[in-house]
Amino acid sequence: MKQLDLLVSDASAGLVAGLDEAGRGPLAGPVFAAAVILDPNNPIEGLNDSKKLTAKRRDALAVLIKERAISWEIASATVAEIDDINILHAAMLAMQRACNGLSVKPEQALVDGNRIPTGLCCPAEAIIKGDASHAAIAAASILAKTARDAVCLELHRDYPEYGFDQHKGYGTALHLQRLSQHGPCPEHRRSFAPVRASFLGKLKNEAD
Repeated sequence: MKQLDLLVSDASAGLVAGLDEAGRGPLAGPVFAAAVILDPNNPIEGLNDSKKLTAKRRDALAVLIKERAISWEIASATVAEIDDINILHAAMLAMQRACNGLSVKPEQALVDGNRIPTGLCCPAEAIIKGDASHAAIAAASILAKTARDAVCLELHRDYPEYGFDQHKGYGTALHLQRLSQHGPCPEHRRSFAPVRASFLGKLKNEAD
């Protein structure tokens, strides 16, 4: 894991931001993204792909990232935006918002994956599995994941019948069973096939 994403060896390179998203796969809730510029003079031990960390460890690291990073920003795209422009473009939009919302403008962005969002405030490079190889991207993945998980807990308080606190919106057997039982709530992504099928089934049952 690289601990230095501020390229001090090349002053012209400037500040480098890591970008990542969380929540492309779930059937409900916003998609989140984060951008982080780490401080090489204040390193954070244990950064890694958020999926490889426990929830407790992610939460602890998120606090350290917010305390020690030169700059960080979390952004999202709504369920309505996901249904309107599709999940891929919504994830790119969330990353654009996160990067462009940084209080310190980066000179370069490192983006997890194989696509680069349009409209970024700086040049960018896509890095496949970057959240496992670049500390700033790993930090961004942690902030995006913890922010989305927090929203899923809010969804559970609003819609306890779906069990969002357990599956975080993913299409688990429990979630699909509750979706079939109750139909979609306003935070379900109707452009996703299981949700669309549930919605159409609910309409059919109401018409019968």
